[in-house]
Amino acid sequence: MPPVTITRHETADSGEYHAHIPGTDTIGRLTWVLQRLQKGGLQERTRVAEHTLVPPEIAGQGIAAKLVEALIEDARAQGFRIVPACSYVAAAFARHPEWADLRA
Repeated sequence: MPPVTITRHETADSGEYHAHIPGTDTIGRLTWVLQRLQKGGLQERTRVAEHTLVPPEIAGQGIAAKLVEALIEDARAQGFRIVPACSYVAAAFARHPEWADLRA
């Protein structure tokens, strides 16, 4: 697997993770939007993972998995939970039961 660099691009209520591979301008993306949920009088911050997009030129190299891993890493570090609206992210949660505490 080639080295992958993940960068984060955020606004106040949405963002993207970009996966860069040396030697190509093609990037993979994981997009999300912020959602605030009320739970028992408390407001919980969540990110709705909407889409994971890996163009055919860079597919088959574990790019989508690296994007989801970056989202999970940030959720642990920043204290948010994830709504896996994207089918790939939902499947990744199913493969990783140790992430269950991060699922909203």
